[in-house]
Amino acid sequence: MQHAVGSPLPPHQPGQGPADAWSQAAHHPGPHHPGTPQVPAPAPAPPPQPQPQPGFAGSPQGPASPVPPLPPSHAPAPPPAPVPPAADATGHVPLPPGGPVGAPGAPSAGSAATATDPATSTLAVLLIGPAGAGKTSVAKYWADHRRVPTAHVSLDDVREWVRSGFADPQAGWNDHSEAQYRLARRTCGFAARNFLANGISCILDDAVFPDRPVVGLGGWKRHVGPGLLPVVLLPGLDVVLERNAERTGNRRLTDEEVARIHGRMAGWYGSGLPIIDNSQLDVPGTARVLDDILARSMASPPSW
Repeated sequence: MQHAVGSPLPPHQPGQGPADAWSQAAHHPGPHHPGTPQVPAPAPAPPPQPQPQPGFAGSPQGPASPVPPLPPSHAPAPPPAPVPPAADATGHVPLPPGGPVGAPGAPSAGSAATATDPATSTLAVLLIGPAGAGKTSVAKYWADHRRVPTAHVSLDDVREWVRSGFADPQAGWNDHSEAQYRLARRTCGFAARNFLANGISCILDDAVFPDRPVVGLGGWKRHVGPGLLPVVLLPGLDVVLERNAERTGNRRLTDEEVARIHGRMAGWYGSGLPIIDNSQLDVPGTARVLDDILARSMASPPSW
C-alpha cells in the first residue's frame, strides 16, 4: 500500500495507545483509499487564555502570550542585590607597620603594678653573652613561659639562613663575615619591630662585644629602638667551656676561642648593664632572675 507523502509507518501494535495516535497524527494524510482505516485526528487544543503575569501588576494586559505563564512554584526569582566589594578582597589581616620601640618610662600613679610587671608587658629584650653562656636556652624558656605572646629571635639562626656562600667567622673575620653579620642583625631588628608593633614581645640573643663597635649595642638600638632592654648573661669560664664542649657543628668553638671571647665579655662589668652570673643557676632559675632584672629596668631604664 502506497502513501501519497512520506515513508510507510510501522504496523500498528496493540497497546501502543497515545504514542501510536501521536505518530498517526504526525503523518501527513493523503487521499483516502478504500479499505484503509482512518484514525481521527486529535481535536486542536483551545487557545490559551490571557492570564495576569505574577509580579507585574502594573503592566498592561495585551493579547495572551503564546507561552502559558509558569506556575507560582516555578516563577523566576528576583535578581540578588549587588554586594559591594570588600575593601580587602584577599582575606589578609592588615598589620600595623613595625616601628622603633619607644624607651620605657616610669610608671604612672595607680599603674605601677602593671607597668613594671615583665610577665604581662610587651617587651624587647636583648640577651648578651659568650658562646656557651646559655643564651638560647634561657631565651627559649623565657619566651615559652610568658603569659603574653612572645617571640624568640636568635642572631645565629638568622645568620645561618645563608647556605651557599656562608661566611663562617671561625674561618676568620673578614668583610664577608662582617657584612653577613650586619645583614642578620638588621633582619632580626626588623623582625623584632614587626612583632612589637603587633603586640608580641621579642627576646633576641647575640654575642655582643663591649670593645668592638662593629658588633656593639649601637646597631641593635638603631634597628630595634631605644626601648630595647639589654641584659648580659655571663657565667664562669669553666661553665662556658663545659657547655661549649657539648655543642656540634659550626656552633662549637675551640677552647682557646671560648676563653678569648669570655675575657672580652668581662668588659661588660662596670658598663651599667645588668649582668646575670648563671654559673649555679639552671634555666628556669635564670629566667626568674631575668624577670626580676627586667622589672627593675622598666622602672629605671639603664643608660647605654
